[in-house]
Amino acid sequence: MAKNILILNGSPREKGNSAVLAGRAAAGALEAGALVESIYLHGLDIRPCDACELCADGECVIEDDMQALYPKLAAADAILLASPIYWFTITAQLKLCIDRWYGFQGHKWKEVSHKQFGVILTYGDTDLYSSGAINALHMYETMFRFLKSEIVGIVHGSLDAVGEAEQHPELMKQAYDLGKLLASPAQG
Repeated sequence: MAKNILILNGSPREKGNSAVLAGRAAAGALEAGALVESIYLHGLDIRPCDACELCADGECVIEDDMQALYPKLAAADAILLASPIYWFTITAQLKLCIDRWYGFQGHKWKEVSHKQFGVILTYGDTDLYSSGAINALHMYETMFRFLKSEIVGIVHGSLDAVGEAEQHPELMKQAYDLGKLLASPAQG
């Protein structure tokens, strides 16, 4: 049975470097037989969590584009999170979406627990530390541990100018291979 993979593209640029790498991951997953849906978060109306705690009853009550994402998140076997690093962590677009996963608390996060995750990060500085990408990785490690989920792979690289990803065949291959890994049967 084909795996269902959801890609959340947190780049504000539709053709930015993290978006291009996410597209390569999607190609790898499709070639491996997965069903893939990519969501460009920048174009969506996702409001911040307002801490009303009404989701303790099972569902978020904020009426925005996140309502359409909740069933997609729940149905996904694997989720790929792609983002450039902005101001030492992931973009506001992706963080806002992740913050709204809090709406799953009423079901004890079962909709996003025990899944496989992939991560794509791009940054303009020279490495994980000076760019702040390490902050995003620490957040993901903590988040996935809480969700009892597996990090299948992380692709990251120093890419600044739009279109630079295509000039780095090793990163393009890593992203493609990450997509194939996400499409593979779960280990364990």
